Amino acid sequence: MPSPVMLTMRGVTRVHGHGAAEVHALRGVDLTVAMGELVAVMGPSGSGKSTLLHLAGGLDSPTSGSVRVGRDDVGALDAQGRARLRRRHVGYVFQDLNLVPALTALENVTLPLELDGVPARRARATGTAALAEVGLDDLADRFPDDMSGGQAQRVAIARALVGPRRLLLADEPTGALDSVTGEAVMRVLRARVDAGASGLLVTHDARHAAWADRIVFLRDGLVVDDTGAAGGPDQLLSEAARP
Repeated sequence: MPSPVMLTMRGVTRVHGHGAAEVHALRGVDLTVAMGELVAVMGPSGSGKSTLLHLAGGLDSPTSGSVRVGRDDVGALDAQGRARLRRRHVGYVFQDLNLVPALTALENVTLPLELDGVPARRARATGTAALAEVGLDDLADRFPDDMSGGQAQRVAIARALVGPRRLLLADEPTGALDSVTGEAVMRVLRARVDAGASGLLVTHDARHAAWADRIVFLRDGLVVDDTGAAGGPDQLLSEAARP
């Protein structure tokens, strides 16, 4: 029996600007991501990858077409409804991290939970568990400016994983990490998806795309190919390690 679909995009377009300055970031994109499925999105710069993630997470609205997360029609939600959807169900790893400098690692991770009314003690326990998943529970009280770029990236990933998130959206989540830490992060994302979440991952790295169940290729705002990963991650990493 097919798995339930968590993300559905139908005929999605996104146009920025008007007249001579008009830019078509997406041109009629159709995409589904099922529960328990990790989909990697690849393509050259300017192909519409980040726009796709913004629309999937309700951070932007399509010019035309529809975006659904589970039973929620994202386009029909008001600003408060979209914010509530992101707090409760969508975990987003931004390319520029978006950590709050005045908050510790743990406070950054628990912020979505506390904004949604989760009691502080339970939020702290859940946040500590999320930090442990990315190997940073010993840095819970450290501020972002006192971390390396890789450590801050893992805090952002922990924030995306915290709580019962149904849809994980990641924009180059391993970009600031060394290869060993990057592979560890991919294992965490893969484990969450295998446990029933849905994942949409933008990456330029074929080794990380190999962790996905499918790879979608974008060019000039169009899906030009949609294929299964050509070999598992362990096999690809082994091949990459050969002289």
